[in-house]
Amino acid sequence: MFSSILSAVILGVEAIPIQVEADVSDGLPMFIMVGHVSSQVKEAQDRVRTALRNSGIALPPKRITINLAPGDLRKDGSGFDLPVAASILISAGKIPINCMDKTMVVGELGLDGHLRGVAGVLPIVIKAKELGCNTCIVPRANYHEGNVVEKIKIIPIDTLKELIAYCKNQIIPVAPKSPFSSIGKKSEVDFADVYGQEGVKRAAMIAAAGFHNLLMIGPPGSGKTMVAKRLPTILPALSKEEALEVTKIYSVAGLLPPNTELINARPFRAPHHNVSMNALIGGGRIPRPGEVTLAHRSVLFLDELSEMPKREIEALRQPLEDKEVTISRVYGSVRFPASFLLVAAMNPCACGHYPDLNKCTCTATSLARYAGTLSRPFLDRLDLCVEVPAVSYEAIAGTDYKDHKRGKKRKSGLSSKEMRDTVERVHAIQSQRYKDESVTFNSELTSTQINKYCQIEEAGQKLLALVFDKMDLSTRGYHRIIKTARTIADIDGCETINEEHISEAICYRNPEKDFWKM
Repeated sequence: MFSSILSAVILGVEAIPIQVEADVSDGLPMFIMVGHVSSQVKEAQDRVRTALRNSGIALPPKRITINLAPGDLRKDGSGFDLPVAASILISAGKIPINCMDKTMVVGELGLDGHLRGVAGVLPIVIKAKELGCNTCIVPRANYHEGNVVEKIKIIPIDTLKELIAYCKNQIIPVAPKSPFSSIGKKSEVDFADVYGQEGVKRAAMIAAAGFHNLLMIGPPGSGKTMVAKRLPTILPALSKEEALEVTKIYSVAGLLPPNTELINARPFRAPHHNVSMNALIGGGRIPRPGEVTLAHRSVLFLDELSEMPKREIEALRQPLEDKEVTISRVYGSVRFPASFLLVAAMNPCACGHYPDLNKCTCTATSLARYAGTLSRPFLDRLDLCVEVPAVSYEAIAGTDYKDHKRGKKRKSGLSSKEMRDTVERVHAIQSQRYKDESVTFNSELTSTQINKYCQIEEAGQKLLALVFDKMDLSTRGYHRIIKTARTIADIDGCETINEEHISEAICYRNPEKDFWKM
């Protein structure tokens, strides 16, 4: 008898529907799987056969043929175990033929008949809803993840026996009693802990407000990493749509903790500087999301940027520009979202003290080699480049020595809450301004949109004309100055960009001239 059950395979961060067809007929006893399946999927026949036997279900000595359609799409993963077992049970007459109507099934089987969780259940449930399914059968471990999607019934299954009981009597297994959680807790770090770097904190606030990429250059111990780690604390909470998007990525990557419904806090990704190309950008034989995708809608921090291989640094240029990564393989291309805020930190030279010639021990050749790790096209994609000076004793102590002896309290700088209030206000301005556009932040504006939304006063235009040739700006660099100035104007509550906004935006591109004479 023939049967067909709906399942899905993950391609990139999206689910592709797959029909799992089974035919149990007379002939020599054998188990055949076809449909462009990988060796990992072919292993399902042994798991399914053993799981059925250990669950007390005897298969008839007949020819069993399983087809995963469409046949031109490669299938990979262990999530086909349960739909294969269910299709065989229908074809063998063990469960009713219509019990899986408008139902999508996914899950991995153990040899004892118990189900294990699989990666990518959230996009699979979303796809099931889009296809008009009213039920999705998933392993109990994936219940909370799938339950995020509204208006579709999620049936959590622990064993094959539970599946048979549900199909015969429509007895819905009891949902997990363990409370679900959402990733996101109150941060233990605050910008108020950063002393003596108010200018850098201002740059960080601008970066967060307009989602502008930020490069910090300074000697060791000046607070670059402290600033980067605190940047997520001033970003607004993820919207429901953004949280669903980020959770889907982590679901596909298999990084969603058990009993978690939604990721509602912006992730902070900080890979080591020796990260491989595939780990950073994404890839592998079966393409997987990299750090640029795991940092989607949030912060990607690259410390010791100049120590990274040049090839990896240059590979960032495409996702920084396109906000997505395209990975091509023989069987097709996969797209991963990569709209992240890049925050990078580096020393000015190998010893960390340039341009202080009294302390710097680097040779001219060493300085040239160090500067050569960052190309002009890469630097052009960074909106803000700020120098982080060494912190003085007065800044650390909070005041001079005499005041410290008198017991005077430190004057604290801007806190994360104060900065976040400003960032949220600017995000609201941008949301209203671009409600009819395809962009969300000032940093995403196209040249046409810049002309529409970035009106510059005459004095500001004259300043731009003056520095264009003097700074040898590219078209991209010119537009990024205007987009940064647009964010600064929004922080000040100005609809028109004036000379002061342009001047500050230009200053954030000066350090690269000081350090590399570009």
